[in-house]
Amino acid sequence: MKYLHTMVRVRDLPASLDFYCAKLGLEEVSRSENPNGRFTLVFLAAPNDVEAARAGRAPLVELTYNWDPEDYTGGRNFGHLAYEVDDIYAACARLQAGGVTISRPPRDGRMAFVRSPDGVSIELLQAGAALAPAEPWMSAPNVGVW
Repeated sequence: MKYLHTMVRVRDLPASLDFYCAKLGLEEVSRSENPNGRFTLVFLAAPNDVEAARAGRAPLVELTYNWDPEDYTGGRNFGHLAYEVDDIYAACARLQAGGVTISRPPRDGRMAFVRSPDGVSIELLQAGAALAPAEPWMSAPNVGVW
């Protein structure tokens, strides 16, 4: 058995791609449109996993965009996606500068949470050992839920 992908339904494909690609840093690996089923599938991978994902050797995030409007609630109830980052403070600063709310700041230098435009929780984990606690993150409050 191997892990293939996680599917997330999205309401606004351009807003979701802006979040997952432009802000979070994932890269589009493939896209398919199904006019009969009235949906678009976009598969994304972490930058270091793109080539392996194209070869079927790395997990993907599948964004499913249904062309007919639907309201998806409870994005938190499926759990979360998790990504390892080289510098959690830099990643959070970049996301925050892009207008993303840091729901659970990386006060411990190890873990943070943000949410996608569709309310999906994204966990960011520091690669290797935790960074030394540092401001402004050490005293930043939680915002909303994650």
